[in-house]
Formats: sequence, C-alpha cells, structure tokens
Amino acid sequence: MGKSKVARYRSTPGRQAMVRLVLMCGVTLLLVPSGARAGQDGVVANPYEGDPAARRAGAALYGTRCAECHGADAKGISGPDLTALWAVGTSEARVFQTIRRGVPGSIMPSSSAPENELWAIVAYLKSVSTVPPVEFTTGDADHGRDIFRSTCVRCHRVNGNGGRLGPDLSRIARIRSRAALTLAIRDPSASMAVGYRTVTLVTADGELIRGVKKGEDVFSVQIVDTEERLQGYLKADLGEVRDETQSLMPAFGSDQLSDDDLDDLLRFLGTLNVVQ
Repeated sequence: MGKSKVARYRSTPGRQAMVRLVLMCGVTLLLVPSGARAGQDGVVANPYEGDPAARRAGAALYGTRCAECHGADAKGISGPDLTALWAVGTSEARVFQTIRRGVPGSIMPSSSAPENELWAIVAYLKSVSTVPPVEFTTGDADHGRDIFRSTCVRCHRVNGNGGRLGPDLSRIARIRSRAALTLAIRDPSASMAVGYRTVTLVTADGELIRGVKKGEDVFSVQIVDTEERLQGYLKADLGEVRDETQSLMPAFGSDQLSDDDLDDLLRFLGTLNVVQ
C-alpha cells in the first residue's frame, strides 16, 4: 500500500508541475547575468562560449520554449532545422537577434526573456550544431570525391556544383556526425530533413507528381519536382496531397556502397569542413 500511495503522489499533475518549476528555477540560477561584449573586430561574442553549465541550462530552456516547433533534436518540425545555422556561417550574434526579435510574417515570435537565457540557448544550439573534425580523418578523400561525382552529384551540391533536389553538402561535416551521415546514406528514410520531405501530388485527372515539399498553407503547396523545378499548386486543383514516408534518395546498402567506399566518401565530405 505504501508503494502505491507514493507512486500515485509522484504522478499527480500538481507534483509534476512543481518539479518542472523547481527545475526551471535551477536552470535560471545556473546563469550568472553576463552581458555580451564586442571584441576588437567588432563581432559580438557569446558570454557563455565554452561554458558547460550554460549549455546545460540552454538545453533545458530550449526544450521548454523551442522544441515544439524545431524538434527535440533541433532538426525541425514546423520550424526550420537549427543545426544547419553554423553550416552557412551564421554568427552567434545573428542567432541571438533572431530569437530576440522573432521572424516577421512567420510563426516565430519575439522573446522578452533575459539576455542571459537567450545566450544560453545560443550556446546550446552551437554545441549540437558542430562536429569535431577528428570524426572524418580516415579514408581516401580523392576516391571519395570520385564516388560523390558518380553517385551523389545529380541531387546534391558541393561548393556550387551539382543538383538541387537534395541538401547542399558543402559543409555537412560541420553539422552532422559521422554516425548521422552514415545513417542518412544507409537509410535516408529514417530521418528526412525539413524542406526535403517527399510528397506526391495527385492531380484532378490522376497524374502523379513527386518531389520534395518546400512549403504548404491552407490553400496551396510548393514543391521542387524530380526535374528540379520549383512549382506551386492550388490544393483546390489537386485530388490529393500525399506525404510520403520514403525518401526520394535511395538507400545505399553495403552491397551498393561498401564500408570502405563509404569511409572514403565521408572523408571527402570532411575535407569541405571549412567555412569559406
């Protein structure tokens, strides 16, 4: 009986709310107020750069404020993939300002939270958005380049060359771990990135149009079709908009891409791990 009563007490909504409140208070106490300062080059630096406690606090704050739209892993749901921010050279100051001001015309609101909490979130996002270069130090980069050109370039770009149906891979090794890239190649349907999720449109006369979904609202849907054409369609003119669970990218099992060849390909992608 004693155990049963304790279990019921721990699981009550009021108890859970109290626990959440205590945790959030603890997170706030971890953050000593600290204003960001501009360095000699004028670039605003995160006051919590390299601070493990701030990153942990930022993770908790992110989970309560951002994860609903951007996903628990920050790779996007209704909001964009935030792990790609540093792949395109976005500064911490710009990320901070985006969180502070929001994005006009989107579902991203502004925030009136204290600066130290916003900087902690930025520190957390950067920690999950960068990969140590040591993960890509094995393999033959020259052979990996040949594999990329023969297998991947039709849909993916690097350094301005290649297809546009899949994500640009120029800096992918900066934001995706070796394990994540291996899974994406071996089983691409396991985790499709926002903006590259497969969709099939069925026209009123039964024609099937496949592509990756780029945007959707109540009245229309926008896709890049398999010919790499950006197209918009009114839903009233379509018979169906079908979200698919299978990626347009084929799965490359070990019978199609050996472990050694995969190692070479990842090594090549790792050589691109430099902000230009």
